[in-house]
Amino acid sequence: MSVISSVLLLAQEQAPLPVPSDTKVQAPSLGAVWPVLIVLGAACLGVLLEALLPRHLRWSTQVVLSLLAVVGAGIALVAYVSDAPAAGELAMKGTLAIDRPGLFLWGTLLALALGAVLLIADRSVEPGGAFVASAAIRPGTLQDRAQVTSTGMQTEVFPLTLFALGGMMTFCVANDLLTMFVALEVLSLPLYLMCGLARRRRLLSQESAVKYFLLGAFASAFFLYGVALLYGYAGSVRLSDISSAAAGTDRSDTLLFAGMGLLVIGLLFKASVGPFHTWTPDVYQGAPTPVTAFMAACTKVAAFGGILRVLQVAFESTQWEWRGVLWGVAIVSMVIGAVLGLTQTDVKRMIAYSSVAHAGFLLIGSIALTEKGLSGTLFYLLTYGFTTLAAFGVISLVRDSSGEATHLSQWAGLAKRSPLLAGVFTFLLLALAGIPLTSGFVGKFVVFEAAIADGMAPLVVVALIASAVAAFFYLRVIVLMYFSEPAADGPTVTVPGAFTTAAITLGVLVTLLLGLAPAFALDWAGSGAFAIH
Repeated sequence: MSVISSVLLLAQEQAPLPVPSDTKVQAPSLGAVWPVLIVLGAACLGVLLEALLPRHLRWSTQVVLSLLAVVGAGIALVAYVSDAPAAGELAMKGTLAIDRPGLFLWGTLLALALGAVLLIADRSVEPGGAFVASAAIRPGTLQDRAQVTSTGMQTEVFPLTLFALGGMMTFCVANDLLTMFVALEVLSLPLYLMCGLARRRRLLSQESAVKYFLLGAFASAFFLYGVALLYGYAGSVRLSDISSAAAGTDRSDTLLFAGMGLLVIGLLFKASVGPFHTWTPDVYQGAPTPVTAFMAACTKVAAFGGILRVLQVAFESTQWEWRGVLWGVAIVSMVIGAVLGLTQTDVKRMIAYSSVAHAGFLLIGSIALTEKGLSGTLFYLLTYGFTTLAAFGVISLVRDSSGEATHLSQWAGLAKRSPLLAGVFTFLLLALAGIPLTSGFVGKFVVFEAAIADGMAPLVVVALIASAVAAFFYLRVIVLMYFSEPAADGPTVTVPGAFTTAAITLGVLVTLLLGLAPAFALDWAGSGAFAIH
């Protein structure tokens, strides 16, 4: 707490920064931040509704409110983009930098959040929904066994989702490290709670929540200590001020690189980049699958949005000092994800290690501090998010008497039970593997092309080898579904409701569309650079 207090006191002493003549500060107008305000306002309204509405009205009201909030924020974003200045602008007293990459990340987050909310709201795949009827119920008790068959649902999950989404959107456009830290906590704390709300396998769910919370607290401490050291170096927590100090000062670089190292560790943890990934397999497996989909898609986008902004705005001038270290981190992440993914027998854990490997690929694009590197990474985040969201939607449909059947042996012969589901999952796995005619192939291609153009050919060679290794465990599942006989007492495929069907369809269509015609998304991703104010 003393560190937090000292950082806040120091930040209050900063003199206002001069604003360039071509920069507009959004003081009277809130047009630039309406999408965030709509999401956070709906989250606050959702909390009030939980307190005021009778229980039987809460689910329907919260679903409508959440969907309206996401759609309304999307409409506000589209309305603003047409008039947004190419150089970006500051908002909220200069704490937020609304620029083209930030707007692209907002659009990606809102589109992914729409699919995630649909998965969270579904009550047909699991009767009553994937979430416990009351979070206060102790695992293993009579009440716990009774709630499995009840139709009740912990509807606080909807405002928690909106709070997390609002934190992610703020995190992507934060113009100083204190705002980024606050946004990091706003997006993290709801996720810690949501991970422990699974209706079934309550102990595993609560264990995942505790692990995520404890490790996330350590990561936040690293982040905050890094902020304190960088303030000591630059006398400011503004990203542009840190960049100016790093580019031309006679101060010792010890505080700069120590602070940067601690700061980046906190960011890499949230992005599940190896070796800071240890929470990822356990949390992905234990959390309710809709929450896993939300985390895997949206948190990855927000985390890498923050990484890109920090590296390109604050530390670009010192890239020769830290670039080699992040080369090593990217290689470690790709190797861990590809090799340990081969050993997994649980589908959700396999996708978790897949995300660690993909985080390594994304980090390659983040290190390439060029226009192609930025646009390629943004496009990769878009493609990966929709593919992963749809994949977890499919995983939630294979069930047995104890709930989701995620062990690989239970997926044997799935194509004979449900050819359509097996075909959809095969397509999504091929996209994760980067096979042509899918968005995954285009995403990897643009990132690797940017890395080669920036002189990182050896790193791309390692990435290609890791991709080939990772393709094995994707193909293993495909072979298991099509060329094995289903067990007589094997799991069944649940017919999805309208919400889950819509979410999976959205993910599959975007994965296919971005694989066949990616030009529009690539043009938008490359429409501008980060605003440096």
